[in-house]
Amino acid sequence: MAETTERAVPPKGFRSAEQGWPALHRIPHPPHRLPLLGDVIGSSRSTPVQDSVRLARRLGPIFRRNAFGREFVFTWGARLVADLADESRFAKHVGLGVANLRPVAGDGLFTAYNHEPNWQLAHDVLAPGFSREAMAAYHPMMLGVAARLTEHWDRAAADGRWVDVPGDMTKLTLETIARTGFGHDFGSFERARPHPFVTSMVGTLSHAQRLNNVPPPLAPLLLRRAGRRNAADIARLEHIVDEVVRRRRADGHAEGDLLDRMLETAHPVTGERLSPENVRRQVITFLVAGHETTSGALSFALHYLSLHPDVADRARAEVDRVWGDTDTPAYEQIARLRHVRRVLDESLRLWPTAPAYSREATEDTVLADEHPMRRGAWTLVLTSMLHRDPEVWGADAERFDPDRFDPRAVRSRPPHTYKPFGTGARACIGRQFALHEATLVLGLLLRRYDLRADPAYHLRVTERLTFMPRGLRLRPARRRAPLPDAPGGAAGDGARPVGEERRTAG
Repeated sequence: MAETTERAVPPKGFRSAEQGWPALHRIPHPPHRLPLLGDVIGSSRSTPVQDSVRLARRLGPIFRRNAFGREFVFTWGARLVADLADESRFAKHVGLGVANLRPVAGDGLFTAYNHEPNWQLAHDVLAPGFSREAMAAYHPMMLGVAARLTEHWDRAAADGRWVDVPGDMTKLTLETIARTGFGHDFGSFERARPHPFVTSMVGTLSHAQRLNNVPPPLAPLLLRRAGRRNAADIARLEHIVDEVVRRRRADGHAEGDLLDRMLETAHPVTGERLSPENVRRQVITFLVAGHETTSGALSFALHYLSLHPDVADRARAEVDRVWGDTDTPAYEQIARLRHVRRVLDESLRLWPTAPAYSREATEDTVLADEHPMRRGAWTLVLTSMLHRDPEVWGADAERFDPDRFDPRAVRSRPPHTYKPFGTGARACIGRQFALHEATLVLGLLLRRYDLRADPAYHLRVTERLTFMPRGLRLRPARRRAPLPDAPGGAAGDGARPVGEERRTAG
């Protein structure tokens, strides 16, 4: 087993910062702290991360907040975050928001504690499912799901209607992970309302977020009705996943996908297999994490492309050049969309859909030679502020600029300053899957449509442990491109909609 499973188990349960930070008094906190309530003045229960970003600008690269007597330490300075990336002294910490998901995800890859053996077992068994060969096999299925999206957007374009971007991206990414990972079709694009899996998933994520904002002793009383709804949501998620697994077992044939690996593959060294209960937890983890963050990343990217037509034109020209006249883009062609990928990277910089991650000390140590920490002490790394640090990203860090991810610009920055997928051994196992899917979809949409923004829209961001733009809608308009025998290239006679001959590719 990996080193992380052999370490002594750190102290369990929530540890308020004064238990693990001997020099806590040196870390600044907001003014006007109230007895019992803490730093609640000016805060919002619905946007705690965005509130913390605003505080970070005032309080500096490390600060603390108190909520109902519980003390939290936040870090975002580049030097501090780089030191926290040291795997010999720090590891993933399952913080409150993530721990609140354990009733549904248990010891799945995302929610497992470091000392629980199943996360390493699952990681080793499932890692080959994200190899280059596996990704190439998923590519045609991704194209098939994208075609269902473009059929939906084609109808909207023909009628001059707005499209619900977060809603459609959620349908797309749920169907993609369900098809590629588990051979299942939720029929999202054929439904007038979200699939019950999505409704229950949003409910559990929102409930986990809400638990952070209620004094623990009062939670059973104040959230009694919400707790019952959450229990029903968990039961529905488990029922849906159990049915997916049951059908696979009944079919008795191998798809070679993630579900097959969970059911049939033994650990290459120990021979261990995932238990039926852990299979359920891993499936839920992948279905939730495999689509929620990617749908947000795509939604933010489409928002910025609609606001920056010069960036969209440059990315679109790259797609046309790289893909040429092929009916469908090949797997290898997606990696050549370098500017499209930079658009995605820059969107994830400004709005990392997983906006924070936690690290805990695995031994008594001193953070960045300045802040002593006892073993088990932890901190929340505020990714969304790390990505806006003017000392790293410049005085214009709030500006959308994909050229920040030009290779020369990337090489000029210190390491560990861009962390949309977490860090270390517990970083997102599916990051290459998500990046390939998102780059492919952006390329398909740019090639097929002009994206027209709603001039009345102002970006508002919903938090439910992840970031998602709220109420974002766009009006897609089919592009016109010259036929080979129409040198003039004017729309109308001698022109056709881009992608018309590529219906299967979307």
